[in-house]
Amino acid sequence: MLFVPVISLWMSALGVVSLALNLRAYDFVFALGWQLKISLMKTLYSLRRFYHVETLFNGTLALAGCDQETTGFAWWAGNAQLINLSGKLLGAHVAHAGLIVFWVGAMNLFKVAHFVPENPMYKQGLILLPHLATLGWGVGPGGEVIDTFPYFVSGVLHLISSAVLGFGGIYHALLGPETLEESFPFFGYVWKDRNKMITILGIHLILLGIGSFLLVFKVLYFGGVYDTWAPGGGDVRKITNLTLSPSIIFGYLLKSPFGGEGWIVSVDDLEDIIGGHVWLGSICILDGI
Repeated sequence: MLFVPVISLWMSALGVVSLALNLRAYDFVFALGWQLKISLMKTLYSLRRFYHVETLFNGTLALAGCDQETTGFAWWAGNAQLINLSGKLLGAHVAHAGLIVFWVGAMNLFKVAHFVPENPMYKQGLILLPHLATLGWGVGPGGEVIDTFPYFVSGVLHLISSAVLGFGGIYHALLGPETLEESFPFFGYVWKDRNKMITILGIHLILLGIGSFLLVFKVLYFGGVYDTWAPGGGDVRKITNLTLSPSIIFGYLLKSPFGGEGWIVSVDDLEDIIGGHVWLGSICILDGI
């Protein structure tokens, strides 16, 4: 029952946001009228190939600092209207991440509740549990799922994380500073600042590299992963002899994607897969630095 309050709070927030968006769309259609909309679109159609065309705008729906006259984008252009509001843009991204994590957690728990161990996962239309199984959680010899509790824990953790992200997104979108440059200079940015843009790109690359090495550490030190090629129909095992030869790892990129060579999907052992993650993580971190 731990995740019930989290679901209730998060679904309430989603309901408020959905209602607001529906009301704005309803007002937009009847305020402009279809005839005016069609007339304007005909005028803009012949010019759009040669000139920058702004989207339509309904002044009655404008928000301070977020209207077309200020940003150059109308409300239905999405996050583009927040292009110069780093604080609000952060809120939109955090809330979006919360929605994704909430879906993962809720769907994970739903599938756990309906999981039938006697049937293969592919016959049950599962798209999340197989990924957890490949990490070696809840899987025994022969690929048999012997424990679904790790899947339940994963779903609950995702729901709790989604609540944190959701409230963080709402705070930055509604209550936090519109721009971060004054209050939090490290997180603030100006799009024309080349050094800042490169720094942001570098941070993202470093995080991607760390993510790659997390899988490597899981394979080496934290229980291993499920190997479909293991004797006896597959089993969970640790990978100790990684393939680090650049000729083998990058040789996959030189294979033809047609015919029997199979390009990068032709890999058939975990040593090459985990070794590739070592290379990928190293390249991302070095590029980020």
